Amino acid sequence: MLAGSLLEVRNVSLSFGGLLALNGVSFELRSGEILGLIGPNGAGKSTLFNAISGYVRPKMGSIYFDGVDIGRATPEEIARAGMVKTFQTSRLFPSMTFLQNVEVGALSKTNDLEEATKIAAACLTQVGLLDRTLVSASGASTGQRKRLEIARALATSPRVLLLDEPFGGVDLDAIDALVALLHDLREKGLTLLVIEHNIEAVHRLVDRVIAMDLGTIIAAGTTESVTQNERVVKAYMKSSNE
Repeated sequence: MLAGSLLEVRNVSLSFGGLLALNGVSFELRSGEILGLIGPNGAGKSTLFNAISGYVRPKMGSIYFDGVDIGRATPEEIARAGMVKTFQTSRLFPSMTFLQNVEVGALSKTNDLEEATKIAAACLTQVGLLDRTLVSASGASTGQRKRLEIARALATSPRVLLLDEPFGGVDLDAIDALVALLHDLREKGLTLLVIEHNIEAVHRLVDRVIAMDLGTIIAAGTTESVTQNERVVKAYMKSSNE
């Protein structure tokens, strides 16, 4: 494990049938940083997230979280260890209230419903949704759904959040507030790995960025250097022309 690294991915490869979805991917996520993951559709970003969070198992390579090999761990084991993934499409319970949705996350840490309710209320406060506590989640806007899913993840007391397109479908005002929220979470000790297509939001959010194409990392560094990298520009142009 590299000094200062909380998550380390080493030479990870993964195939689906004859398709090589990940090809020798290696990178580190440093404690306390926000790392962006960009690339055109089909680049392997979501597959990489699924490998890190235990939903698929690499064919080759290793994944370490806080020095422990998690390559064979289940999603539940990885979440209990402190690394939690949100989804590109929010997976909320529309028949439940905002509070009850977050209580589901809290109950993974405690069997005490009263304690879970306190945790859920605190997490809703943290993401700016306390006024929606008793409102049905079925009427949540896209921005509210994104915040609600983050609140549910926070209720599990994570150390690392894996956010899959947190700005997708969110309007401009909500993006401003969401960037501020994620920076606040980092200031409070969270480490974040973020898949995102909104490059403007990425510029404002992350410390470093990794670009992928066809299952391979093709550039890494500052947002400015990566988005201007010739291979990255060509990958996006190729994708837009397909």
